[in-house]
Amino acid sequence: MTNLPPPAEELRVLDWELRQLEARRTQLLQRRAWLLGALRAAGPAGQPPHPAGPPASEATPPSVQNVLLALGGVLLTIAAIAFTVVSWGHLGIGGRSAVLGAVTLAALGVPAVLLRRKLRSTAETVAALGMALTVLDAYALRHLALSDVDALGFAAVTSALLAAVWAGYGLLLGGLRLPLPTAVATAQLPLILWAGAAGAGAHTMTAALLVTAAFDTALALWVSARPVRVTASVGACALGLWGAASAGWLSAQATDPAGAARAGALLLFAASIALVAAWRSARAEVATGAACAAGLLVVAASGGVLRTALPAAWTVPAHLACGIALLAVLRTALPWTLRRGVAGASAAVQALAALWALPVAALALLGPLGWATRAWSGTPSDARDALLVELPTAHPLLAPLVLASVAAVCAVAAGRIGGAGQRAAGYGAGALAWSAALALPPALALPYAAGVVAHLALTAVALILAVRATSAVTALTASALALASSVSVAFLSLATTAATLGTLAFLTAAFLAACVGLARRAEPAPGAAALAVCATLAHATALACAVGASWGLRPEHTGLLALAVPALAALVAARMGRHPLTLPVEIMAAASGALAISLTAPHAPTLALALGLGGLIASGTALRADRRPVGYAAAALLVLASWVRLASWDVLTPEAYALPVTVPALLIGALRRRRDPELSSWAAYGPGLAATLLPSLAAAWGDPHWQRPLLLGLAALAVTLVGARHRLRAPLVIGGAVLALDALHELAPYLVQAVGVLPRWLPPALAGLLLLALGATYEQRLRDARRFRNVLNRMH
Repeated sequence: MTNLPPPAEELRVLDWELRQLEARRTQLLQRRAWLLGALRAAGPAGQPPHPAGPPASEATPPSVQNVLLALGGVLLTIAAIAFTVVSWGHLGIGGRSAVLGAVTLAALGVPAVLLRRKLRSTAETVAALGMALTVLDAYALRHLALSDVDALGFAAVTSALLAAVWAGYGLLLGGLRLPLPTAVATAQLPLILWAGAAGAGAHTMTAALLVTAAFDTALALWVSARPVRVTASVGACALGLWGAASAGWLSAQATDPAGAARAGALLLFAASIALVAAWRSARAEVATGAACAAGLLVVAASGGVLRTALPAAWTVPAHLACGIALLAVLRTALPWTLRRGVAGASAAVQALAALWALPVAALALLGPLGWATRAWSGTPSDARDALLVELPTAHPLLAPLVLASVAAVCAVAAGRIGGAGQRAAGYGAGALAWSAALALPPALALPYAAGVVAHLALTAVALILAVRATSAVTALTASALALASSVSVAFLSLATTAATLGTLAFLTAAFLAACVGLARRAEPAPGAAALAVCATLAHATALACAVGASWGLRPEHTGLLALAVPALAALVAARMGRHPLTLPVEIMAAASGALAISLTAPHAPTLALALGLGGLIASGTALRADRRPVGYAAAALLVLASWVRLASWDVLTPEAYALPVTVPALLIGALRRRRDPELSSWAAYGPGLAATLLPSLAAAWGDPHWQRPLLLGLAALAVTLVGARHRLRAPLVIGGAVLALDALHELAPYLVQAVGVLPRWLPPALAGLLLLALGATYEQRLRDARRFRNVLNRMH
């Protein structure tokens, strides 16, 4: 007899066994994780084996079923088409009707039975076959009894009937997903085919497209079935875009207000469809996009009518006026998504109008650059002729009008919106207003002097705005615009000498005043101030060159005059100290100095003088503690000056060119060694010694006289002794090498003569003895080489 423990005792035992099982399971899982890690570390050869069992199937049963059903339906459809087309003539009228009718009714009725048996995929396949048979029924009816009927008209009626039948069939058998989308897709054809059958014109065809798009839009908005909504949305987008494009083309081709009004009505119909879609859409991005499209269509409709009523030159301004008028929607009670989309449409129209007008402003800015090749050739008749190019429009005054209108809208928008949009609108307003002002003098064909004054006034206004700007970015933008207009007016003033000198003097003074104002701002604007500094020195350099040219100076003398600008800039930089603008001043001083020196290049003595003056300016800058590295540039300029001067005197002795480099280099090396005793002698004395000894050695090898080799040998011996005395590696090695090569050069003729006297067998014998001696004392030679290397390494 089995004695069962009490329930409490049995429960305790069961809990203990479960805990043991859980502990064992945890242990096995940890061991499994360790084994997997070890197999992964072992690489591809250590992949865990697949569990034993039958191989996994490559396709799931539902997918296999769908493929089989689809293939079966396609084969049955092909068979039905073949029967209808090929075997139709073998049956009489009754047989034909009976066969097609029976097969079609059977194919359409079987899915109801299959749906009750929950065979949905099979039902879908049979229903697709039935719908295909209805198309074949229509084809058979056309060839049997209605062969005289117009093909497009029959297709229109048939597509409408089939769409209605398939829609009813899909609603009757609600479990099928294919009939309703197919009915919607077929419903795209009736109106288009009817318009083609009736020989309708372009306006009627466009209306048919838009009516079909409106029907699709209604289905997409109010039908809940997702397949139907997707199909209707695709149809609405495709036909809507097609219809809108066709209406826009009709509007563009219209030559009178009546034709433009007809096309405009179609565009407004398309706009109403898009507006309804935007109103009813639940997605914000879709609503905004549809509203934007509606706004663009309204502009196209109204602008098309105005285009036919106004002169052709006013086409863009008319559309711009319509686009600006769209902004009135912002004051209505429409949802924000719709107002945002309409505002986007207005912005797009204004952007396109501004792009149309910008070429005039670009030519007003860049056209004067052509005066660089015809400076001081005479005063042009007016500001338009001063551009030296033809403006791209017959009525150039419309361009600044368009730019000013868009700038005004941007300024108003900047005052009513916030965030990044406010800043973008503000910058856009400023840039467009500047472009309008730049294009206005040539558009009005003002006198040349008035055009120059207008450009100078624009530059001054931009600088004033930069100084008074409340943010550094605004100041930088205004400074950049001022710089661009100043460059343009500087080239524009090249027509006459007086205009050039006056313009450059005004620009120099204006940018200098802007530099002072920007440097004293409460809120720093380093970018704008640096830009103003660069412009000041650039205009000052141009003024110096223009003054020299007006005085009739030669280019090299003009370059000497232009060196006054970097000299003054160096003095100003020294007074500024560690101010943030010091570096831009020095950079521009270097650039202007390089330009001045390049002007003196054709005349060697003047070039030497200019290089020497540049070296003096750089030396003065190097006296400052934070500009010590400029001393290298000063030394280079002074050396170049001496070289150019020597070359102008036809001096060919290399030592004359090398010694001016060697002496300063050795002095600098000695000073560096005094401050840093650990500095290598190669860094301190190597460049200076090599600068003289190596060119002299090259010259001595080609010198037939004995004076140069003798002096070079004495100098190399002195350098070698100094290196040995002070234990300096560079003088010892360089001096010894030069001394040895110089001695070899002197002994070479005697060696050649001696070799010519000796028997021919003696050189090979001597070479063999030398090799034997080296081989016998090889280890000793290695020890001597290591000892010599160690001695050199202990030197500085």
